[in-house]
Amino acid sequence: MIGALQSTTTPRSFAIVSPTTSPSRRPLLVRAKVEPAEKSVEIMRKFSEQYARKSGTYFCVDKGVTSVVIKGLAEHKDTLGTPLCPCRHYDDKAAEASQSFWNCPCVPMRERPVDVSSSLVKLERIYRKECHCMLFLTPDNDFAGTDQTISSEEIKEATAYM
Repeated sequence: MIGALQSTTTPRSFAIVSPTTSPSRRPLLVRAKVEPAEKSVEIMRKFSEQYARKSGTYFCVDKGVTSVVIKGLAEHKDTLGTPLCPCRHYDDKAAEASQSFWNCPCVPMRERPVDVSSSLVKLERIYRKECHCMLFLTPDNDFAGTDQTISSEEIKEATAYM
């Protein structure tokens, strides 16, 4: 029997708590996943397109991968206030989000390990461009497509039955 429907600390999810059967057992907590706000998905879609153009990267040839990652970023934007990488496991998502290392674009994607400069050559910035989620892929990646755009409809279609 389900004991109560209680709101959790995240505004877009809720928990179902069953009553305890004995004093030594804790209640069973089941979290129901709620879709991210459509506005958040659109914000992350536009961000992803803009960053792909800016960084010279491309979306995965399988737009389903791109769609799932964008929705995951949107969900984290809704629940954590920042687009934390959805492809990693975190013991404490809020703590990770506050550290910003895995906030999209993550440090491995945007880091500049080498600056090459000379008096004859304009400063050239070399970025690592390592996206664990496969959202931003370099042209030489076997999974890179040719698109730097994805429509809202493509995202909805690719994630409709998830």
